[in-house]
Amino acid sequence: MLTINGSRQRFCDGVSRRNFLKIGTLSLGGLTLTDVLRAEQNSNAGSSRKSIIMIYMAGAPSHQDMYDLKMDAPAEIRGDFQPIDTNVPGIRICEHMPQLAKIMDKCVPLRSVVGSSSGAHDSFICYTGRTTNNQPTGGWPSVGSSVSKLLGPANKTVPPFVGLAPNAGHPPYGSPGHPGFLGVSHAAFRPSGPARENMKLQGITLDRLEDRKSLLTSLDRFRRESDASSMMRGMDDLSEQALSILTSSKLADALDLSKEDPKVRERYGKGDTKNFGDGAPRNLEHFLLARRLVEAGARVVTLNFGRWDFHSGNFKGLKDTHLPMFDQGLSALIEDLHQRGLDKDVSVVAWGEFGRTPKINENGGRDHWPQVGGGLVAGGGMKTGQVIGATDRLGGEVADRPVHFGEVLATLYTKMGLNPNALTVKDLAGRPHYLVDGHKPMPELL
Repeated sequence: MLTINGSRQRFCDGVSRRNFLKIGTLSLGGLTLTDVLRAEQNSNAGSSRKSIIMIYMAGAPSHQDMYDLKMDAPAEIRGDFQPIDTNVPGIRICEHMPQLAKIMDKCVPLRSVVGSSSGAHDSFICYTGRTTNNQPTGGWPSVGSSVSKLLGPANKTVPPFVGLAPNAGHPPYGSPGHPGFLGVSHAAFRPSGPARENMKLQGITLDRLEDRKSLLTSLDRFRRESDASSMMRGMDDLSEQALSILTSSKLADALDLSKEDPKVRERYGKGDTKNFGDGAPRNLEHFLLARRLVEAGARVVTLNFGRWDFHSGNFKGLKDTHLPMFDQGLSALIEDLHQRGLDKDVSVVAWGEFGRTPKINENGGRDHWPQVGGGLVAGGGMKTGQVIGATDRLGGEVADRPVHFGEVLATLYTKMGLNPNALTVKDLAGRPHYLVDGHKPMPELL
């Protein structure tokens, strides 16, 4: 551990400190932006402004209570909710998502998502399209990290990969997506807590900033000498971007919602900033922040929302605490993207790690069901106003067109201008890997 001027702050504690930007006193180590930013590491970084917003619905929502209601099933399967018409004839969704129903022509419900193998709670499959089985050393990288590696930042002062994911009691619920074998230089920047204010110079002179640049150089040298792990590679490249961000207001402005039109803020709403149990917040302002971040130049923004693991009280939980907020935030985001002319450039996907049991248990809940789940995509210039996939009468098995997580990720990569079946990223041993595991983009969406 490195201690400066009596500080008890650690500087060799791995990647866990990447959430925070500090420009405080010298005893706090000066700039530690090397822990939170990625530099442009690929000489072929593109100039595309395409981007992805992924909403991870922590804990896995029940597909048959949102987009795939089974009104002909027995009562112990059907549940309490009624379907309502949308603005697309023939597409009906849950009555507690009326605002999404009004813009269904801009959306695509996925009713047959497959690929989860174990039914264990883990956001991993949503971010990678793969299971955690048989990973290479370092682990598979998330979509945000792969895009960061292949495209680099669209703007040097805005991280390419941003995760709106405060820590959660169950760690996978709070994950923004891991960098895997691509290393910490392509991990998500997580602007949670006080970091937002610390991104501003706040009266510090350029002379003092130059002193801190020297300190940063010393700290980085210490890290390189003390940490032999190749997972720390890329740290040198971060210094220039760190200073660029500190001397630019672009990222800080994107995170400053006071600059947003009050009517737009009202449309999104506030939600609840507290974590829901051991899950994520139901923070509606994160939907707005995601839009502001992609406008500022972020390529991938992940957003963790709620805790959908209702083993008991499923219908009360969905009706009272989750569906109305989710409906407001997601519909506001999709409408906003269209109104701003971003709907061709920004792809949106909202989903959880698996589905829920067809049969309602004795506690009024639905349990884990890896056989099939659901989700929703929008934007990105995709062909919307349609439903893809179907389950059987009970909602327990795929009846038509299984949609693998990897296919959705392949589609998102394609919309970013990246060929998922041709481009590769190299693992720690130098072996190349395709962005997805053999899955092709979905022709229905292209």
